[in-house]
Amino acid sequence: MIARRPLLLASLALPFAAQAQTAEVGTAARPLRIGVTAGPHAQVMEFVRDQAARDGLVIRITEFQDYIQPNVALAAGDLDANSYQHQPFLDQQVRDRRLALVAAGKTLVFPMGLYSKRHRSLDAIPSGGRVAVPNDPTNGGRALVLLAANGAFKLREGADFRATVADITENPRRLRVVELEAAQLPRVLEEVDLAAINTNYAMPAGLNPVRDSLAIESAESPYANLIAVRQQDAQAPWVRRLVAAYQTQAVKDFVATTFAGAVVPAF
Repeated sequence: MIARRPLLLASLALPFAAQAQTAEVGTAARPLRIGVTAGPHAQVMEFVRDQAARDGLVIRITEFQDYIQPNVALAAGDLDANSYQHQPFLDQQVRDRRLALVAAGKTLVFPMGLYSKRHRSLDAIPSGGRVAVPNDPTNGGRALVLLAANGAFKLREGADFRATVADITENPRRLRVVELEAAQLPRVLEEVDLAAINTNYAMPAGLNPVRDSLAIESAESPYANLIAVRQQDAQAPWVRRLVAAYQTQAVKDFVATTFAGAVVPAF
């Protein structure tokens, strides 16, 4: 009898395990797991979570401190969706890491800004000055385009977010481009002459993109952020419910009130 008891307990547990696995996503039994980066993305998703709960959609949020792990966790099945990246970044991640992820809907535009603790204008950046940019391929190129658009140097004709330092064709001030992890950029402002910082990292560091940036992308930036899911889930009913819960007038109003123009809805 003693030898059989573990087998009996295991057999009794099976129905409950099966029930947990088949529970509908977005319910109390199986919350919808969403990854975000800390800061504005997390703030907005917390508002979405509270609004969605009124309609019976249960969301559990996980915060990340970098741009890589949310996609890794999503592809591995540890998340159901994430909300933090724009389409060029997702496309690059899909190509480089062979991730079966797709966009489900647009969320917000976080205009990238140029910031300095040492200088009050871009013209004041000295020859040989150090300019910090994100080290991921798409945001790095995006930063170079923003710098070129504001006269820091010139890029080859037609350069876009895929640009690298090799695409700099004219650099009369011999500015030195320093590539760092995006999350680290606000922390090095005292050490460099200028830094191109994504708004979702600038704001938690106490930087107001409208007030503190020396230059900023327009609100019509092509880098709209999105909700990403696995390809196999793209047509799932919970995906439509999640996107619908995000793309509401209530969320637009919350963003306008909370971020005062520094973050712009893309829906």
